[in-house]
Amino acid sequence: MPLSASSADTSKTVKLERYNSYLRKIHSTKVLKASSKVLFRATLLVALVLVLLFAINYHPSPTATPFLSTGLFSSSSLGEGAAWEKRVRQSSTPKRPHGLSVLVTGAAGFVGSHCSIALRKRGDGVLGFDNFNDYYDPSLKRARQELLEKNQVFIVEGDLNDGPLLRKLFDVVPFTHVLHLAAQAGVRYAMKNPQSYISSNIAGLVNLLEVAKAANPQPAIVWASSSSVYGLNTENPFSEEHRTDQPASLYAATKKAGEEIAHTYNHIYGLSLTGLRFFTVYGPWGRPDMAYFFFTKAILHGKSIDIYRTQDNQEVARDFTYIDDIVKGCVGALDTAEKSTGSGGKKRGPAQLRVYNLGNTSPVPVGRLVSILEGLLGSKAKKHLIKMPRNGDVPYTHANVSLAYKDFGYKPTTDLAAGLRKFVKWYVSYYGIQSRVKRENSHADDSA
Repeated sequence: MPLSASSADTSKTVKLERYNSYLRKIHSTKVLKASSKVLFRATLLVALVLVLLFAINYHPSPTATPFLSTGLFSSSSLGEGAAWEKRVRQSSTPKRPHGLSVLVTGAAGFVGSHCSIALRKRGDGVLGFDNFNDYYDPSLKRARQELLEKNQVFIVEGDLNDGPLLRKLFDVVPFTHVLHLAAQAGVRYAMKNPQSYISSNIAGLVNLLEVAKAANPQPAIVWASSSSVYGLNTENPFSEEHRTDQPASLYAATKKAGEEIAHTYNHIYGLSLTGLRFFTVYGPWGRPDMAYFFFTKAILHGKSIDIYRTQDNQEVARDFTYIDDIVKGCVGALDTAEKSTGSGGKKRGPAQLRVYNLGNTSPVPVGRLVSILEGLLGSKAKKHLIKMPRNGDVPYTHANVSLAYKDFGYKPTTDLAAGLRKFVKWYVSYYGIQSRVKRENSHADDSA
């Protein structure tokens, strides 16, 4: 039966509507896809802007070394730019003919800041490296940093375990020497935070040596060991030939481990390595965790101080060594360090391996230290005599420095009384303490 005209028109209308509906769906899909792309790109752009703003305004706290060491927002990953590299090069470029180019780790520390200034003043290139941790008041480290800036020494802020950052520095500067003074210091603190000693004194050292062995040229390395490695040794004075396999503290054990690690990298990779065993360093800009420093603070504030005696009731004595003498020893070791013999991580011949004592050769009882401070500060100490706890401290230290004298003329010249007078003068000036301390020191100067 033939279709009517009306039925045909209806069929065409239905088909047309379906087709139009199909076209609308395709159009809607295209619009949706286009909108999604625009939204995605806008979201990505906003995210990148936020990350950039965060990176620019992010200032890590001094305690944020684990975050720093991941490299996420470290100097190495952000690339710091041409201005940063220019500062690095300027600071590490010698100003005298045949001058050294030295990377000083722990440059914002006590010994590191003094050595950096001494090297820079004689015309060597010096680049500092420090993580500004909060083992003691970071503001003191920042004050040392300002002092270094005045002497044209730039400090790169970073962690020893940040391999990419260290490699970046060695890529930018062909260091002739490394003075490695960065470490977790202190004997007693190891009982509270043992992991910090492993991270800094062992892992940090290995990371530095790994970067140095691959450098071209390989630098000669002078690094800080410690008199603590002598541990329970009873022979006096302490000689480099004495046994060091009985450490009395974790700190001492990590420093002894460092000496063995140095031997390994010297033997396998041809790195020139010199270890310096420091004996109780003191002086201006010193460490607040050291006895002479916190004794001074306690005496001025009328607080009692603990003075240790041995288990058999003998006085505890230390070979106190003034900072200027230690600096002379460090510079002497750098000047006599031979070149490393490796290249590209491969040893080409035997390399220099040394270890030296740097001390004052004159042990002084802690009671005598207190008496000198009492005279300089014009105030009596409230003494509390107690038996030395078994916390890793040793009762007596005494350095034999004849080897350092023979090899680079090391000869300490500052006795404890003269050194403490210089320390107290700095202390009262830095902390803004006046009154009787000034009068006592002026009387001492008049009578000198």
